[in-house]
Amino acid sequence: MSKLYFRYGAMNSGKSTHLMQVAHNYEERGMKVIIIKPNLDSKGGDRLVSRLGVDRKVDLLISEDDNIFDIIKVYLNENRKIDCILVDEVQFMKANQIDQLFEIAVKIDIPIICYGLRTDFKRDGFEGSTRLLLLAHSIEEMKTICACGKKAIFNGRKLNGKFVFEGEQIAIDEQNDVQYESLCGNCYYKYKEK
Repeated sequence: MSKLYFRYGAMNSGKSTHLMQVAHNYEERGMKVIIIKPNLDSKGGDRLVSRLGVDRKVDLLISEDDNIFDIIKVYLNENRKIDCILVDEVQFMKANQIDQLFEIAVKIDIPIICYGLRTDFKRDGFEGSTRLLLLAHSIEEMKTICACGKKAIFNGRKLNGKFVFEGEQIAIDEQNDVQYESLCGNCYYKYKEK
């Protein structure tokens, strides 16, 4: 039986870059990967974009109403092979879509590696990440550091260069003057209490 993996980390921990490296490793060995991202992540359009400047086209853009299990079954019924499914920005998926990914791993026997944030800028869980924390066979933290040098665990949202702690859960990085910065717990509270 294949497994469902969740690799999470704060912003700038290398999630998208790592996903592209995993894809390269599979493909270098003649294996077929499918890369999925939610269409809610409008950054890069139909491409994965890494802060290192690396990018790659996505195979499937998924809307919140799509049934991923059915989409993969159709793909396989067309006699196409899938050795691994890689999912970027998984936090934007719905809980039932995480259930579908789990079902693909278990019933169809395709390993699925998901990358995303665990929490938002208010330290609340995302729907997709929360479900993954409950279902994933394997959970791995990808680490990064805060500007102070400590381990970053939170994502600070900046609007026009100033940290904000209220607002909608989803605002895409580098759009509408929104930026994110990885923060340790101490720095998170330092900026919040200013």
